[in-house]
Amino acid sequence: MPLYVPQNLPAIKELAAQGIKIYSDIPQGVKPLRILLLNLMPIKQVTESDIARQLSKTDLPVELILVKIRGQKYKNTSQEHMDMFYRNFDELASKQYEGMIVTGAPIETMAYEDVEYWPEIKQIFDWARTHVTSTLYICWGAQAGLYHFYGVPKYPLEKKMFGIFQQKPLDMSQPIFRGFDDVFAMPHSRHTEVRREDIEKVPGLDIIAESPESGVSIVMARGGREFFVTGHLEYAPNTLDKEYKRDMGKRDDVELPKNYYY
Repeated sequence: MPLYVPQNLPAIKELAAQGIKIYSDIPQGVKPLRILLLNLMPIKQVTESDIARQLSKTDLPVELILVKIRGQKYKNTSQEHMDMFYRNFDELASKQYEGMIVTGAPIETMAYEDVEYWPEIKQIFDWARTHVTSTLYICWGAQAGLYHFYGVPKYPLEKKMFGIFQQKPLDMSQPIFRGFDDVFAMPHSRHTEVRREDIEKVPGLDIIAESPESGVSIVMARGGREFFVTGHLEYAPNTLDKEYKRDMGKRDDVELPKNYYY
């Protein structure tokens, strides 16, 4: 079914070259699911394409609405791009939405309270519980959500969890696993982790997928209205390669991504 994105978003041309059709104009009479994307990743265009590619596979028409935090400064994406395609959260907050996706962010090693935009992140998280039907938190977004709502801490890793790791669904009856195999692969790219023993102490949190190598991978809360995914199921095949080449020689804790290059 059609996916609608802001007009002239670069992802339209990129995905069209891959045979994926993305649209800007919503026809009269069509009422798509309205999905917010709070994109905190450093290179916004890559994440836009990764998320749009996945949403284009859905069975229902979807409108992807790009959200930014007012006043935030950007190092890897132009201000012109942000102003053209993104809307400030406070401009959208009066309406209801079917879904929201909160991405990772390159601030894992910082304490949450030291993040400049942490107060607004908390405001958005709380707002989502009354204005969004279902929310998907990814990587740092997942750790931040688990910490904010449930007090689950994060822990630094000696080396970056980087590569593709096999995950085991723990309850195949969950609708989120429709079409999944008994074991599925998930890319990971993070410097911190959450731990099973902390999550199990919290009523209402259910670990529904995990890996012996990369640990907890998907946590469900509120009967499926919140999902916390510690990896990156949205990644395109070459996204880990781009991250490795970006960080190679700049950090001393990044090794060749595991189970990736053959």
